[in-house]
Amino acid sequence: MQNQFIKYLKAKTQSNALFVNEVASVLDIGYDAAYRRINLKTSLSLEETVKLAKHYKISLNKLFEVGSKNTIITDLSPPIHNIKGLEMWLKQSYNSVYPLTKLKRASIIYSAKDIPLFHTLKDSFLSRYKMYVWLKDVDPEITRNKVSFDDFIQDIPESLLENAFKLGEVYKDINISEIWNNTTINGTLQQVLYYFEAGYLSKKLALLICTDIEDVINHIEKQAIQQSLIGSKNKATYNLYINDIHTMSNTIMIKTPQQKVFFTPFTVISYFKIEHQPTCELMFEFFEKQMGMSKLLVNAGEKDRSLFFNRMHQKVNRLRERIILDNDPFDFE
Repeated sequence: MQNQFIKYLKAKTQSNALFVNEVASVLDIGYDAAYRRINLKTSLSLEETVKLAKHYKISLNKLFEVGSKNTIITDLSPPIHNIKGLEMWLKQSYNSVYPLTKLKRASIIYSAKDIPLFHTLKDSFLSRYKMYVWLKDVDPEITRNKVSFDDFIQDIPESLLENAFKLGEVYKDINISEIWNNTTINGTLQQVLYYFEAGYLSKKLALLICTDIEDVINHIEKQAIQQSLIGSKNKATYNLYINDIHTMSNTIMIKTPQQKVFFTPFTVISYFKIEHQPTCELMFEFFEKQMGMSKLLVNAGEKDRSLFFNRMHQKVNRLRERIILDNDPFDFE
């Protein structure tokens, strides 16, 4: 059991020498004493085990599989109730993602029910609109005061934007594979139409958001063709798969040489974090099957690739026409 515990802790530290020093510091013991515990020559006391678990922020229940084998323990992301909560969520997300940029073999697989978050976190009206939509769902004050998007962007805190753009930038340095289908873009378009029709989004800003969505589509197409993330310091790879069979889920799988972990949606942008390795392996196998049944867009013929992206541009154009004419409703299919 101690061996399993030590292996788990080591996976969270990149250097063995640093790991020994860190254990010594946490337990307030000498280097040699820490080395003996790490190499199983001395048993860890219960108190020492708890100290290390708290320091490395791990659950002993989760680690040692306490409970039914069909029961897993998950972590829930911090709740978001207002702008301050969203800003904290963005900071915590950055702190979780940044270490992955230091691991050469770290990668992300994203099942894209909607346009993945990191494509939209840029200095654009779309980025600001996404934050407005999230907060409309969780902050009763915005709904109660009937705050429009036009009002929202007048008072949006600079610190919120800085943290959003910072998170968007860090994703450029991680290998990413995304699985899309023909409806991935629909949710974003529907959000624009909904708040435009409800009177919370002006025609001028709605049209600017449409332009931003087109820019995102063009950017994704370039990355899909060259199989790399534009602006990456690490020359990170980018693979876009198109799946015509399954419905996507916005589940994110993170894979490193040490472990796998995945995040699955809970409410709005909150999520469950699952580190239970047998469950992570099942999810990884499912993603591999999905990708195996999908078209890797760079390998698809020029005709198939053009059809896919042209279809998305057509949907944006239909939304733009609907906003300009402001007449009969329609759908995006």
